[in-house]
This record gives sequence, structure tokens and C-alpha cells, in this order.
Amino acid sequence: MGNVKSKRRYDSSGRLEQARRNREVILQAGERQFGERGYAGATLAAIAAEAGVSVETVYKAFGGKAGLVRALYERGLAGAGPVPAYERSDAMRERESEPRTVMREWGLLTAEVASLVTPIRLLMRSAAVNDQEMARLLDDIDSERLKRMRHHARYLKDRGYLREGVSLGDATDILWVCSSAELYELLVLKRGWALPRFAQHVTQFMIVSLLPEGHQ
Repeated sequence: MGNVKSKRRYDSSGRLEQARRNREVILQAGERQFGERGYAGATLAAIAAEAGVSVETVYKAFGGKAGLVRALYERGLAGAGPVPAYERSDAMRERESEPRTVMREWGLLTAEVASLVTPIRLLMRSAAVNDQEMARLLDDIDSERLKRMRHHARYLKDRGYLREGVSLGDATDILWVCSSAELYELLVLKRGWALPRFAQHVTQFMIVSLLPEGHQ
């Protein structure tokens, strides 16, 4: 047979791993730069320099400062564990049948996520005053959070857990308040509450506001 050259299979794993590493170091650099300089003061050039990559790499990964802020927020939403917080929440809902246990787990997850997303949420809120792109981003994430809370409220309604007189809209609003960065800001950042105390407060607020007296 003639000389036949075997085709090499292209292995993209190295390139994907490098992209993952670049993304992580850019996120870390962005978090530090935004924390120290604010949204307006932090530049992509400074973020790229700290991360040891080119500005073009930052643009390719995130599309600009607003995209980087969104990525930081979404990283916070995933929580601190190896499994994203929203996946843990949905899995817990399926295995638990006692509503107070569901509320306790939600309280713990709320505290975990709030500790990570509140700083970036406050950054967005401040920047949105003068930056239209950040204002739109803030509206987007508020809409996404409201949708998620309605998802939880519908679960409570469908399971028959809600107290009589508490509508789907009422439950959505209560969960919306409990998951807000503003509540964490007031109690933890401004009043100095410890995280376990905050989680317990959120849990008790949901139980008293949403469940029948027999479940409180």
C-alpha cells in the first residue's frame, strides 16, 4: 500500500483549559479592581494587566466591563459549593416534604449566595446612576431574580404549603424581599449581623409569613 498519513485528531482540551484559567484570573482581577476603584474607575487595561492577559482576551471572554460584572454576579449566584446553589435548591425541594425544612435550607442558601453577590450588586446599583448599560443590567438581574422567586412561590402553592390568604403574588414578593441584596446590606453589612443569624432570620421570616400556624 502507498504511504498513507494518518490524520491526527485535534485535541482542544489544552486550549479550553487555558481559556478557563484566563477567565478565572480575569474574574479575580476584575473583582479586586472594581472593589478598589469602583465601576467607573476600573479599566479593562488595568484588569488585563493584573490578570496577565491582553485587553483583547478580556473582550473575547466577557465583551467589556458590563459583561465582566454580569459574570461576577453569576459566579456569586452559584454559591460557594461545587454544585451551583440553584441546583442544590431544586434538588432539595424534590427530596424534602416538610415545608419548615425547605425554608431552613432556603435560609442557608440565601445567606451563602448573598454574601457573594451583594458586593457586586451594590457596585451595579452605584454605577447604574450614571451608566445606562449598568442600569439595564441591573434591571435584567432583578427580572431574573423575580422569575426565580416566582418559581419557588409556585412550588409552595402547588404543594399546598401556603397559608390561607397568601396568594402566589404575595409569596413571590416575600421571597423577593428575603433574597434581596438590600436586606443583607442592612442587617449584615450595616448592623453587623453574623451570617448564621442572618440565615436564621430569613428562615423564620419565611416560615411566619408563608406557612399555616400549625407549621410554624
